[in-house]
Amino acid sequence: MPSLLLKRSIVVLAAAAALVAGGCKKDEVKPDAAAPAASSPTPAQPTGYTCCNFHYSNDWINDGNYAQLPMIPAGTPILLKSIDRYIAYVEIDGKKFRLGLDYGRTAETTEQWVNKLIVKDDPKARLATWSPAVRKAIQGSQIMVGMTKEQVIMSLGYPMTNENPRLDAPYWRYWWSSWGEYKIHWNGAGRVKEVTGHPETVAHMLAQGHAAPEPAPASATPAAKTTATKPASTKKGVTKDATAK
Repeated sequence: MPSLLLKRSIVVLAAAAALVAGGCKKDEVKPDAAAPAASSPTPAQPTGYTCCNFHYSNDWINDGNYAQLPMIPAGTPILLKSIDRYIAYVEIDGKKFRLGLDYGRTAETTEQWVNKLIVKDDPKARLATWSPAVRKAIQGSQIMVGMTKEQVIMSLGYPMTNENPRLDAPYWRYWWSSWGEYKIHWNGAGRVKEVTGHPETVAHMLAQGHAAPEPAPASATPAAKTTATKPASTKKGVTKDATAK
């Protein structure tokens, strides 16, 4: 009798284990149904500087980065504390903020997005090399005709990836506010050709003037020195090199 009871107990336990295993398999999420993720996501830079001007509401900064809101300048120290799904918890200049991937989450992971926002080198060093007019526009989170893509990103931040999947597109879409859309059109050289949108929105975003192209860097190789020669006449009127002995 004891052996019979033992056998029955083993059968019951085996059946229960099979039911549990079957239930767990049903709850598994297939890879194609999960949130998009990079095959080899690049780890976010934990400390560094803000790549560009950030715009915030209370402690919230999202990928819309509406220029209408208060601004944190490019080059402000930032520390990444943690990432939880679509929110990155950071400290910017010692103050706590949340970075929210509200719109582009189908196009990139939170880690990929944050890795663009936190840069290792202080962009203020790069900013200092540009003309006073360009610096003033960027410090006011505006754009100028003739600006490069690098300058526009520093001023406005990266465009939302769900609306701008390719940075080599002929124009980028931005929003001054939740309703104030405008477009930045590029010329063949990758500089701002024009800004279109509602006249009031364009007036907010477009700085006066034109961003002049940066001067070409000086050559790292010094020019070879040349020795001038002075012709000298002989008594017979034949010209020869004055440096000859």
